[in-house]
Amino acid sequence: MYTFSSKLKTFSFILMIVGILGIGYGFLTAPKDIQEVEKILAADAHGSHGAAHEATAEASHTEAGHHETAEASHDSHKGGEHAKVNAADEHTEHLNHVLHQLQNKPWSALYVACIFFLLLSMGVLAFYAIQQVAQAGWSPVLFRVMQGITAYLPVGSVIFFIILVLCGLHFNHIFVWLGEGVTDPKSPNYDAIIAGKSGYLNFPFWIVRAGIFLLGWNLYNYFSRKNCLAQDEANDDLYYKKNFKASAGFLVFFIVSESIMSWDWIMSFDPHWFSTLFGWYVFASFFVSGITTIALVTIYLKSKGYLEFVNTSHIHDLAKFMFGISIFWTYLWFSQFMLIWYANIPEEVTYFITRIQLYNLPFFGAVVMNFVFPLLILINTDFKRLSWIIVMAGIVILLGHYIDFFNMIMPGTVGDKWFIGVSEIASILFFLGLFIFTVFTALTKSPLVAKRNPFIEESKHFSLLIFKEINR
Repeated sequence: MYTFSSKLKTFSFILMIVGILGIGYGFLTAPKDIQEVEKILAADAHGSHGAAHEATAEASHTEAGHHETAEASHDSHKGGEHAKVNAADEHTEHLNHVLHQLQNKPWSALYVACIFFLLLSMGVLAFYAIQQVAQAGWSPVLFRVMQGITAYLPVGSVIFFIILVLCGLHFNHIFVWLGEGVTDPKSPNYDAIIAGKSGYLNFPFWIVRAGIFLLGWNLYNYFSRKNCLAQDEANDDLYYKKNFKASAGFLVFFIVSESIMSWDWIMSFDPHWFSTLFGWYVFASFFVSGITTIALVTIYLKSKGYLEFVNTSHIHDLAKFMFGISIFWTYLWFSQFMLIWYANIPEEVTYFITRIQLYNLPFFGAVVMNFVFPLLILINTDFKRLSWIIVMAGIVILLGHYIDFFNMIMPGTVGDKWFIGVSEIASILFFLGLFIFTVFTALTKSPLVAKRNPFIEESKHFSLLIFKEINR
């Protein structure tokens, strides 16, 4: 049985405490009204020489316009006064828009970290189900590690569902389509495109879908673990067969719910845009993150003297999945980008123009972290057997896919008002601490080896079987 070390437990609590404090600081320091926004924008303009120069030029232009207006007729003077009113209204509207963006920032940071760790655990659950259905002989010694990681799923689901409900109750403005009046033709906020999608994008239907997906995933997670533990004490393979059938059914439900989930929880941040590849793209991102987490937790437990039957061949296979799915993610990234960019349809290409112009560093940085780095490091077969290489590559991959989720969500919520600050770092720390505490607590609740799995002996001798195949 695994024992949760006091040092790791203390570390997880420290992460959560620091994270909560940072999240609170992010919400407290967010501007409360447009007057604060005006001060922030004025300070930014004053701190930037280019912005100050532009403001001076604009002021000069305005002054020249005033002189022209003074020399104009009385009717022209009235027109100038009307223009001033319109300009004032536009300025106020702009300030309100920036206010919403800055108020969205701590919410968006919390949302990105929350959905990243939630879907990471889902990636592990999907990988576990695939191993069950494929009747894989190499992986049963890792099943309890996978089940420990998926123990985070119910915790993450509750927090995420609460955030979704708060979005629907207008505690924030991160989902544009949830805004007031966007589907009302009489409202100044009316949006014809969003109104056309209101049969699907409406809060009651949206939150019901979220509840069904989260409940379905958690039910499979609960019963698959229950059956796996029962199999340890059984005299036949009845519970293993139950798990096989449950896993097959879950994968059908998962592939449908995952696609819809990606539209609901991520793509709808940009409700004017869509991509038929998006569901697969999101899946590849959290799937490789989940497999990477399995490798990192396995290596940690192995370093502490646990998982005696796990050998370098198991680690090598996990590293091959990390490498292969990283390439798959890159294929989807390029396919989605290239087709939309080449077609150059305005309502589609604007998605990438926004990210290239405003998020240039994280947008292309994610490609380096999620493709170039894994390719250079993990393409070597010998490197896939070195634990420190896997840990180094794994940390970069996880950070890279957090940045990927950041790129998918932030442009639609905060626009150009982004930076990696206290809110973002604190949100990561909080959910990382909660994840560590939940996962390693779950690992203490059952033996780390699935004793009665029909393929457990094959898994234990995986390295030897490979050696015999090579020398046959």
